[in-house]
Amino acid sequence: MALKKRAKVNAEFSMSSLTDIIFLLLIFFMLTANSANVKPFDLPKSDIKTVAPVSVFVSIEKDGTVEVDRQETTFSQLEIPLKDRILAAREKNPKEVLVTIVAETGTKFSNVMKVMKIAAKYKADALIATQPKQ
Repeated sequence: MALKKRAKVNAEFSMSSLTDIIFLLLIFFMLTANSANVKPFDLPKSDIKTVAPVSVFVSIEKDGTVEVDRQETTFSQLEIPLKDRILAAREKNPKEVLVTIVAETGTKFSNVMKVMKIAAKYKADALIATQPKQ
């Protein structure tokens, strides 16, 4: 009785398809990532270099102009768009909602406190953006 030899299994793996998949994932993440859209003005300086995830941007200028995610509003009507953005961010990520306050150097701290109080009212963390000391 003659036994047939089994063919050896080829254990090679083609890397060309893997690199295509990685390249497509890279493009996907670059297009869907939240990027910081901060106006180019002077920020307070700090020694701390912490990078935090961004949920909502609030920009405050020295002259009192305030924007919530690039949409201009007034301090008297700030709570409505900020609440809407916080609740929308909470639907995406219920664990952590972070309000990043980008306040120009020389902005009244009472304006920053208004934003922080609204964020606290809707149980969101608030963070003041700074630039590193050089």
